[in-house]
Amino acid sequence: MSQPEHNSNAVDNRKQGRRGKPKGRVVDLNALLEVQSLLGDASRERDLLIEHLHKIQDKFHHLSAAHLAALAHEMRLSMTEVYEVASFYHHFDVVREGETAPAALTVRVCESVSCEMAGCEDLIAALEAGLGDAIRVQRVPCVGRCDKAPVAVVDQYTVDIATVESVTRAVDAGHREQPLPADSVDYDGYRANGGYQLYERLLASDIGADAIVEALEGTQLRGLGGAGFPVGRKWRILRDQPAPRLCAINIDEGEPGTFKDRYYMLSDPHRFLEGMLIAAQVIDIDSCYIYIRDEYPSVIRILEQAVDDLQRHSGYDLPHIEIRRGAGAYICGEESAMIESIEGKRGMPRLRPPYVAQLGLFGRPTLEHNCETLFWIRDVIEKGSDWFDSQGRNGRKGLRSFSVSGRVNKPGVHLAPAGITIRELIAEYCGGMLDGHRFYGYFPGGASGGILPASLGDIPLDFDTLQEYGCFIGSAAVVVLSDQDSAKQAALNSLRFFAHESCGQCTPCRVGCEKAVSIMETGSWDIDQLNDLSTVMIDASICGLGQAAPNPILSVIKYFPHELGIEENQ
Repeated sequence: MSQPEHNSNAVDNRKQGRRGKPKGRVVDLNALLEVQSLLGDASRERDLLIEHLHKIQDKFHHLSAAHLAALAHEMRLSMTEVYEVASFYHHFDVVREGETAPAALTVRVCESVSCEMAGCEDLIAALEAGLGDAIRVQRVPCVGRCDKAPVAVVDQYTVDIATVESVTRAVDAGHREQPLPADSVDYDGYRANGGYQLYERLLASDIGADAIVEALEGTQLRGLGGAGFPVGRKWRILRDQPAPRLCAINIDEGEPGTFKDRYYMLSDPHRFLEGMLIAAQVIDIDSCYIYIRDEYPSVIRILEQAVDDLQRHSGYDLPHIEIRRGAGAYICGEESAMIESIEGKRGMPRLRPPYVAQLGLFGRPTLEHNCETLFWIRDVIEKGSDWFDSQGRNGRKGLRSFSVSGRVNKPGVHLAPAGITIRELIAEYCGGMLDGHRFYGYFPGGASGGILPASLGDIPLDFDTLQEYGCFIGSAAVVVLSDQDSAKQAALNSLRFFAHESCGQCTPCRVGCEKAVSIMETGSWDIDQLNDLSTVMIDASICGLGQAAPNPILSVIKYFPHELGIEENQ
């Protein structure tokens, strides 16, 4: 398929001004040669801006003004276009003229809810005191390893259940890249266990596209990124849109507490790829873009290898497949913000309608899916909707992958019946609470899903069961609190995260998150002001970040009033 036309409103900074001087910043020749060498024969199309910024960041550990100007020149963009994108994403270190570049080595320490509960503050303080000025210690939001809290990352090497000693050993040993898991299912192993047979049946017309859509419509499989839109209905909607159609797959699970996508991609990547290929064939999609968060370098590497093996060994006439690397922006988990990022722009959510199914990536109808949704396509079709729907509990149907962290003996990804309660999940899958800890409360759906008390521990966990309690399951990121934790502090941690990650596009979210944090940090919450602020954010924010950010606040006010010094709910 010929690639979609891109915006060509580029500024050529070689153009001469009225006095014969270059228009805009003068390009340094050495910086230009370095950028040209890094880019090589790669396309200079506008949508690859973030990919090219990564090349510079990886090489020099920062983005200098000279390199940004050289990249703008090379891609025929204005300096403003390049700078606004580079400065938007947290993983790009933009160094202005006259500023000092950061240390060549950075140790990142997660400070989100699970890691804070596990003692990240003490770890950060000890590392800042012990590693010296030659190494930068940086606080970062969730890195997607909440079951191994606290977590530190040395360059791209992850130190699980980190201590000062283990981080120092990793630094001294020169560990910079995570080894890939030895038990990951490769192409040959996947084929040996029936892999790609369903896709081959579809290619051979042994099973029809209509039959697959009807089968999906007859099951309870819903989008597993958090929104829960029925999969079969989404596929039918896309089939009715005009060609060419595209696919954008979201592996940007930045919700604090979530790590199931990383688990599935590292263990069985070809099962996901087969689901993607089936979707592409059924909907007649020519190009698939896979967007992976930058915190998952191992996932990027293993998926690149899986795609390469598929292209070299399968013999299939595959759709065009591109893997795109995020750059540290939680907002890009929102589908339209992710599409903006794939197009090489700031990850700013779009106003809707139109929806991405109508006007998505590069202006084309786009199937947007979470990777776990596609991971289950093969099983649902081969085993049947009755198999999938019969897995539920407490009147619910299907399976859910729960990312569980916090005060339990066995944190991790647990595949359990949809509708299981938190008490059942802890007892049957998580080995109970840690010794000396009593179940106190829980996040049912990550930082944005609200917080519930132990007294509401018998609610079935599934789509549509938690809304009446002011919460939602989202991507099923469960963080378990004990009597040694504070729901009030967990809510403050969550709001600090949202304030850090707001894209800034709309005032209710941008100002509301910061204002909420400032009120909560006083220790004595102004309940009336927080309630008013929450109402404005929920009603007026453009996207789900601002709309859901108040959930932890409202949960504490409603369910944990004793922590606020009040006796009954406001």
